[in-house]
Amino acid sequence: MILAGCANQSSHPPSSGQAISSSSASISGNWVTIQRGDTLGSIASRAGVPLVRLERFNPGIDSRHLAVGQRVLVPGQRERAPSGGPYRYQVRAGDTYSSIARYFNSNPQRIQNANPGVKATDMRVGQLIQVPLNSTRATASSSGATSSSSASTSAQLPDPGNVPSKARGWPWPLDDYRIVRRYGADSRGVLQPMLLATDEGAQAKAVANGEVSFADSMRQLGKVVILHHSDNLQSVYALCDSVLVKNGQQVTAGTPLCRVGRHSSTGRYDLLFDMRHGGKPINPTTILR
Repeated sequence: MILAGCANQSSHPPSSGQAISSSSASISGNWVTIQRGDTLGSIASRAGVPLVRLERFNPGIDSRHLAVGQRVLVPGQRERAPSGGPYRYQVRAGDTYSSIARYFNSNPQRIQNANPGVKATDMRVGQLIQVPLNSTRATASSSGATSSSSASTSAQLPDPGNVPSKARGWPWPLDDYRIVRRYGADSRGVLQPMLLATDEGAQAKAVANGEVSFADSMRQLGKVVILHHSDNLQSVYALCDSVLVKNGQQVTAGTPLCRVGRHSSTGRYDLLFDMRHGGKPINPTTILR
């Protein structure tokens, strides 16, 4: 899955370890200090991690209002952040169960219970621990890993009632399309984004005004464009053949974002389209007209 997120949480880092410059060639698993001109998209690109994975590990950071000197945690290769938790987190210098709990909006006792073999006084730098989140809703999607779940479909789908009321009647991202896969859980209980089939040469267009937070390649997803809109909404356009915008660009509804690519296995021209609210997946049909 492309995206998922956590509820609004504290932005204070769980450790007091020294941050490194975002211009460093080796930032995976480290804290990065925001420099002038940095965006989460550019940091994700340099680190070689999907933007949504970077956002999940920084739940208290608003990507539209980054400040010079602010610290961002770049997840390491062994860390995971499924949307409903538990996170797989690598202990860093200065970490305690309390500091980690504050950062991820959990609590120290829940983290201790999730790691019965790891006492608070025995935590070691580099050790992997489980961090359960304060969420009653679990989804089966994750960044960097696909997991299955036996939870019911209704338990996996976020409540569309949380979508801002003015986010209604947006245009579809393609002029001519047919839905070949609807948003929802598949037979394994894994939440899947919408898939739209179109014609050769079709261009995906912005569904609303916004800022390009990512315009680059993602593993297994081809070229991807992610827009940030007002009210903490995001739209995602993936499986593209080429990108027509750049990071940080302001776009209006209807702006061409990418050319839809041809799927090698089906021969179709497919666009993977996803919508998020606060990093959490929502059904696009609740917003699109």
